[in-house]
Amino acid sequence: MSKRLVLPALTAFVSATAGRNMTTAAYVAVATGVAMMTLLTVQPAYDTAPHWINALLSACLAYFVFEWVVRLRHMRRQGKLWFYALSSAGVVDAIGALAVPLALLSGLDPKTAWLLGVLWVLKVVPGIPGLRQLRRVLVVESGPLLSVLVIFLMVVFLASVAEYFLERDVQPQTFGSVPAALWWAVVTLTTTGYGDVVPITPLGRVVAAMVMISGLGVFGLWTGILATGFAAETRRDNFLKTWETVSKVPFFAHLGPAAIADVTQVLRTMDLPPRTMIIRKDTNGDCMYFVAAGEVEVDLPGRKVKLGEGAFFGEMALLGNAKRGASVSTSKVTRLLVLDLVDFRLLMARHPDLAETIDAEAKRRERENQ
Repeated sequence: MSKRLVLPALTAFVSATAGRNMTTAAYVAVATGVAMMTLLTVQPAYDTAPHWINALLSACLAYFVFEWVVRLRHMRRQGKLWFYALSSAGVVDAIGALAVPLALLSGLDPKTAWLLGVLWVLKVVPGIPGLRQLRRVLVVESGPLLSVLVIFLMVVFLASVAEYFLERDVQPQTFGSVPAALWWAVVTLTTTGYGDVVPITPLGRVVAAMVMISGLGVFGLWTGILATGFAAETRRDNFLKTWETVSKVPFFAHLGPAAIADVTQVLRTMDLPPRTMIIRKDTNGDCMYFVAAGEVEVDLPGRKVKLGEGAFFGEMALLGNAKRGASVSTSKVTRLLVLDLVDFRLLMARHPDLAETIDAEAKRRERENQ
């Protein structure tokens, strides 16, 4: 009986380990391993429970080795062994499995070898969506970022040469060479200002002031480029998500890519929890709604009608009757696409076939409600 329970569970665990970048067990192993590696460097804590710390470190290492072997086997069966082995995820898995054992086999002190366990934190990097977005931003904005980097290096080198020329006679210990002046230029341009190297000549201080102002400008440019890149990537992701949602709505499914792009540009997405009032009867309306996911309930006289994915409501307010004819609320978690009156008129002008469809459905509902 125990084998019947253990073997399916182990099979499911191995399948999840092979198919996913990070499992819950992997996150627990990373957190535990890094925590134990930290305690290893605190002598009083290590002296209190050395066996427990070593055992947990060994268990975490065993898990990462097992995980790596399972993925190698899985990828070999799929014919993607070298693709995985040379990918960033494969390299990180290999480092997590082999770094500590190789250090121990090379004769390093165990406490020093286990410090390589800090590399286990790299395993969580591929699973962080924000870092993938950052990578895309860095690739897309690589030209402007490199241009600002060139400006940064030019200012650093020019400032270090200028300070060497102006300060070398009065401060030979700190400005006695261009490499020594480079330290001052870097900490000044980054506005860190450690205070250990300060120009004392009048012209030297003028150069320092110009370098500090240039530092603000350089880092302001970097910040602006990255912020603009992140904003563009966010808009792109939102556009793609809205596109996917719009294409699932039956009234939009027959439209071509250009038309769907027009629709996507004007629709707003609204996520609502259950039992949320969307429309109240007899209130003025200025928008209509499409149900992208979930379900809404329309409170009509003497009955209630449920509308599911692909349905729409509130169109009467846009077709001439500004008063809402019924109350509408969500019956479960629902995602709505909202089309405002101004955008509705522009969209209907561009796509008369869609206007005819909505108008026909609105008339049908009006007849049913009479």
